[in-house]
Amino acid sequence: QVRERLKKQVIEMKEKSPGFRPGLAILQVGNRDDSNLYINMKLKAAAEIGISANHIKLPNTASEADVLKCIASLNGDPAVHGFIVQLPLDSDKPINTEKITNAVAPEKDVDGLSSINAGKLSRGDLGDCFIPCTPKGCMELIRQTGIQVAGKRAVVVGRSKIVGAPMHDLLLWNHATVTTCHSKTSTLAEEVGKADILVVAAGKAEMVKGEWIKPGAIVIDCGINHVPDSTKASGKRVVGDVAYSTAKEKASYITPVPGGVGPMTVAMLMQSTVESAQRFLEKFQPGRWNIQYNQLTLKMPVPSDIEISQSCIPKPIDQVAKEVGLLPDEVELYGQTKAKVHLSALKRLKNQPDGKYVVVTGITPTPLGEGKSTTTVGLVQALGAHLHQNVFACVRQPSQGPTFGIKGGAAGGGYCQVIPMEEFNLHLTGDIHAITAANNLVAAAVDARIFHELTQTDQAFYNRLVPSVNGVRKFSDIQIRRLQKLGINKTDPAALTKEEVNLFVRLDIDPGTITWQRVLDTNDRFLRKITIGQSPTEKGFSRTAQFDITVSSEIMAVLALSDGLDDMKKRLGRMVVASSKRGEPITADDLGVTGALAVLMKDAVKPNLMQTLEGTPVFVHAGPFANIAHGNSSVLADKIALKLVGKEGFVVTEAGFGADIGMEKFFNIKCRYSGLRPHVVVLVATVRALKMHGGGPAVTAGVPLPKEYMEENLQLLAKGCSNLKKQIQNAQMFGVPVVVAVNAFKTDTKAELALVVQLAKEAGAFDAVECTHWAEGGKGAVALARAVQRASQTPSNFRFLYNVELPVTEKMRLIAQQIYGAGDIELLPEAQEKVALYTKQGFGNLPICMAKTHLSLSHDPEKKGAPTGFILPIRDIRASVGAGFLYPLVGTMSTMPGLPTRPCFYDIDLDTVSGEVNGLF
Repeated sequence: QVRERLKKQVIEMKEKSPGFRPGLAILQVGNRDDSNLYINMKLKAAAEIGISANHIKLPNTASEADVLKCIASLNGDPAVHGFIVQLPLDSDKPINTEKITNAVAPEKDVDGLSSINAGKLSRGDLGDCFIPCTPKGCMELIRQTGIQVAGKRAVVVGRSKIVGAPMHDLLLWNHATVTTCHSKTSTLAEEVGKADILVVAAGKAEMVKGEWIKPGAIVIDCGINHVPDSTKASGKRVVGDVAYSTAKEKASYITPVPGGVGPMTVAMLMQSTVESAQRFLEKFQPGRWNIQYNQLTLKMPVPSDIEISQSCIPKPIDQVAKEVGLLPDEVELYGQTKAKVHLSALKRLKNQPDGKYVVVTGITPTPLGEGKSTTTVGLVQALGAHLHQNVFACVRQPSQGPTFGIKGGAAGGGYCQVIPMEEFNLHLTGDIHAITAANNLVAAAVDARIFHELTQTDQAFYNRLVPSVNGVRKFSDIQIRRLQKLGINKTDPAALTKEEVNLFVRLDIDPGTITWQRVLDTNDRFLRKITIGQSPTEKGFSRTAQFDITVSSEIMAVLALSDGLDDMKKRLGRMVVASSKRGEPITADDLGVTGALAVLMKDAVKPNLMQTLEGTPVFVHAGPFANIAHGNSSVLADKIALKLVGKEGFVVTEAGFGADIGMEKFFNIKCRYSGLRPHVVVLVATVRALKMHGGGPAVTAGVPLPKEYMEENLQLLAKGCSNLKKQIQNAQMFGVPVVVAVNAFKTDTKAELALVVQLAKEAGAFDAVECTHWAEGGKGAVALARAVQRASQTPSNFRFLYNVELPVTEKMRLIAQQIYGAGDIELLPEAQEKVALYTKQGFGNLPICMAKTHLSLSHDPEKKGAPTGFILPIRDIRASVGAGFLYPLVGTMSTMPGLPTRPCFYDIDLDTVSGEVNGLF
């Protein structure tokens, strides 16, 4: 009857929550035959009812720590609603059973053995605990008799934690008068004779005699004992703790052994699992997180970013991880406020539907920026804390160079920040440092290889590359790959001919073609051009080189575009560092450094989990440049977030610079490699920037704004909206609906904001909304969030701008004409040579990543608005083959910023008493 009832309940749960199944986990240590038998009974019952049962078996060599680690994982698994540890624990090593049972989360402890559940039972909290399955089954059997428990005299023989003690409590709280007897009770027969209800769990064969029993008593026999019996093939038979043959003559009801309490115990385990699943569904609606949001205390005027950040107490990051559905073993804590998320989470969630994918971009900005990061954070705070949607922000990690240089912090601003901002802006979890180390290892390998090839004979170099170790010479895996690339299908180092040895050891790098530079995460203009190899030990081999800032390294772009550890390793190996004197590309794999790079990057590939001021989750991962690279956070962070938010949730990511740069690359490069398809574009615009595009005076960082930006000027603003219109058209070119977020400043008038909204809608935006999130947090972006929700329901007919199979020149021309508004492109001689070289080397079918100024749709930062008909000059083309794109250089730009006259570090300080960072803004 119980099983049939549970079957119906499981079916109802599945109908109410499609895809949901109650989950039971059974953890076994060792391989005891009796445990295997009991577990098989439980697994069979679970399958019959429709419960998803998982049997985890640890070897008998498992330690206490191994068992506790497994328990922690199951405690955090939202698919497990009931969880039991099969006792006894059959291990060669000492294990504290009580410590193990107490490690099981009370809300999943369907065996009811933890001290918390036992304590709740003892004080009568029956509706808020799990009751051990045998006493629960006994109680169910007693109820089935129809006899009222309240007021009856009950006797429990036995006081074990599993049966006797909880049975006493259960009868007591069902209003029976209860006596507990045990092996030391001197008047056992007398006490048994008083019982209207008798439960025996003493573990002694036929200890309770029939003549002791009160006529008409209910007798529940929990004992299982083996006694000799020559008539049985096994030589023994199973009996209970009660002498059944005589007791049945006096009892009104009695349970047989076997076949009485045992099956009910299993049935009650199933019932507790279903009850736990029902509680889970009541508390955690499928697809809806149970998340705690932080309440903002808004102040006017708005304090500095660092003051706001430090005034908010962030939630422990392991709490954030649990709220969004990550398991404990998928999260690697870096202190209390940041964590790395293992890629195993993506594998676990692979069958989950993706949420809605939103990209935040902007009009062509002023040098001050127009608030894309602030809008990204404000939008997720609105969707999460105010509209109660599952939502993740995915943002880039900022470089420390600009943080200490001219820009300061990059965690958003005002009441829309990723916190703690000092952790976000500084070392975070060390990803950028890992990239610096990996990049510079490649640079060192390039110059060392040239040096060794210049100073050694083929045979001497070969002997060092493939040394004899304990009399054995063998190729490493990466050397085998190089041999295969050369068409040499040999694995015995002694079998190579002189010509093959020469091919193998000589990369023959042309120093003039080296494109790989050293990097540093500091703004240092004096490293833009350097001379290396000046020490006498380098024997006269010197060359001109340079340092770039770390985030411009191709390894950063590789990290951002990889979809897993294996993909990242392959991309690292494909990175081209130079050409040989024969014109062949030289890769990191040719240098033999791929495996070492993967080791250096193995932790960096895991996304970093943080939170916003209002407690919504954020992935901070990767930070590629938005000019020579694609300027977007990682594919992996987006993919994990899209699974975690569920079908109705939202993932909001940000594309660097204006829509003509970051958004175009997001679509044509990131979405092409990730396979993800966006639902909505949020285009950030400001009155300030639009006035600049309308012909307003120059906007310069560190200089007060001219009066034109402080006073209402609708004519100037309307003229500048040409840039807004063009960027809306750019987004629509990819078939995605556009919502314009008008980021309001205190100097903007109502008429100005209304004009931008009106013109945006006339230009084809799905909607345009005034936003005040900087000063009000998520509350100020609720209208934007609602517009994004509506837009996400409309069809998204996403398409790429170009086919990668087109010639390199044609792909560049399409971007220039369609996105920038150019009349045509002009390839300077060096660019023409590179088109021919990369096409010959087999890289002509890579996407294009245009490196141009972000301050204009054209190549000239002074040309504002929406210029048309200009000729876009391409002075050179470089290849990021590992990342997977070619980047044409439009105009001049530096990949190593310098420090300004008054760097931000003048204002940054550490309070040595409190340990707080001051001055980041």
